[in-house]
Amino acid sequence: MSRPLAGLKVLDLAWVVAGPLIGRSLADYGATVIRIDSARRVETARLMGPFPGGRFDVQQSTLYENCNAGKFGLSLDLRKAAAQDVVRDLAAWADVAVESFTPGQLAKWGLGYDVLSAANPSLILLSTALMGQSGPHTRYSGYGNHGAAIAGFQNIVGPQGGTPIGPFGPYTDYVAPRFGLVALLAALDHRRRTGKGCHLDVAQSEAGLQFLAPHIADASVTGRVLDGQGNRDAAMAPHGVFACAGQDQWLALAVRSDAEWQRLALLAGGEGLAADPRFMTLRDRKANEDALEALLEAWTRHHDGPSLQEMLQAHGIPAHLAVDSAAFMADPQLLARDHFVRLPHPLMGEAVVEASRYRLSETPAAYDRAAAVYGRDNAHVLRDVLGYDDERIAALQAADALG
Repeated sequence: MSRPLAGLKVLDLAWVVAGPLIGRSLADYGATVIRIDSARRVETARLMGPFPGGRFDVQQSTLYENCNAGKFGLSLDLRKAAAQDVVRDLAAWADVAVESFTPGQLAKWGLGYDVLSAANPSLILLSTALMGQSGPHTRYSGYGNHGAAIAGFQNIVGPQGGTPIGPFGPYTDYVAPRFGLVALLAALDHRRRTGKGCHLDVAQSEAGLQFLAPHIADASVTGRVLDGQGNRDAAMAPHGVFACAGQDQWLALAVRSDAEWQRLALLAGGEGLAADPRFMTLRDRKANEDALEALLEAWTRHHDGPSLQEMLQAHGIPAHLAVDSAAFMADPQLLARDHFVRLPHPLMGEAVVEASRYRLSETPAAYDRAAAVYGRDNAHVLRDVLGYDDERIAALQAADALG
């Protein structure tokens, strides 16, 4: 069956994670995505790995592969006027352009929306930046961990009364692309009906804020400010990660109701624990949470993690081991859903990337190629897409623009 975005032409000028993941999703569903890259200013994701065998190589970064599979690559030094001319030609070809530079950078290169849309009025430009394209802090640049701090996540993830540690990784880098995709699909529908393009402004910190909406609303009414709760949850107890027998084995579990607690209590301590008045209701368990967690961990420490996980799940209690990377790659649920995609790669032999997060029954995703090594698709893009002749390509090389 036809892929739903077949025929959509995308110019990808984005960096690191938040922007490139948008282009990656479009490529998964059939869009032709041309990713601009440069060996002279190495893309941050290329520096972060992980790398096969732990050997540092900016052309073998798994993070970069995961964010850019399915795309064509064009190596351009955007500081060069000749390279900027190529981008203008690509913007005239494209239906969509995605960029994640610090606001104002495109305009400095003569590539602002006003310039690009003058040549292509139907162009949709999606800009994703930490603080958006306007406002007093628009020039503040950073990564998703900074976005998480600004949105309020760093302060609420950590031990009670302890130092905030924040959520793992660049949190808003993985939230903002989902908002960006929805906005982009709406803009494409608008263009289909009107023929008009637009400039979409996705502020990554504001996208993250949406997931704190209940706490912001609560603070506005009550004045309460959320702080670190460790692994605890206001509506569930016990709710945490507990040490198991063996070397560095940990089990996450959550009890969502009094009935679930009764089942867990019978397993962990028999009738005596099930009848303990300190833990009968959620309110009781929250009031005695320290004692509750100490009792549970004294029990889990004497059990093998995988066996305990299986037993608790069999009794309808949400529980799962905290897995490392090797266990993640062997997870039977992910394997059954074909989550890991293997693509031929000229340097690694094979690149392993994650599949699309969406499963569409009639128009499934497909994965056409690994992310580009430097210059892999230069000839295809310049000759076949843009129609440049040998003289024009030689001029680009002479201007040192292809790098």
